[in-house]
Amino acid sequence: MTIKLCVSPLLLLLASCSNNFVSTNIDKDNFNDYFSAGKVKIYQSEKDIEASYQLVGIVEGQDCQIKAHHAVPDEINARTEARRQASDKGANGIVFSQCALLSHDRLVQLNNSTDAQQCHAIVICYAKAYAVEVTQ
Repeated sequence: MTIKLCVSPLLLLLASCSNNFVSTNIDKDNFNDYFSAGKVKIYQSEKDIEASYQLVGIVEGQDCQIKAHHAVPDEINARTEARRQASDKGANGIVFSQCALLSHDRLVQLNNSTDAQQCHAIVICYAKAYAVEVTQ
């Protein structure tokens, strides 16, 4: 009798879960895009690239502080965004030239820019993206 009392609720629980589906926001394409920055190696300068390479283009990454009470813009996030853009262009190497923090006061001076209308402060990082020959 005790076994029936223990098994019955367990069977009821299992039967009630059989029609549930799990839904997530994970998309295969977004997953690949999210990790694409990790495939782009950061070099301090072109002199540090030890294989043949070709300039793919100029990229920039941004991190925006939307409201004054939000987290301050982060250079790491801006650099990661630049690496994603480099990967999208087919690059696997990047050399950063500089990052700049534009404060709220500076953005107010640029009042006709989209960034000034959307961000309280912003960090922008500029870089050159390279296709570097991969040697085995």
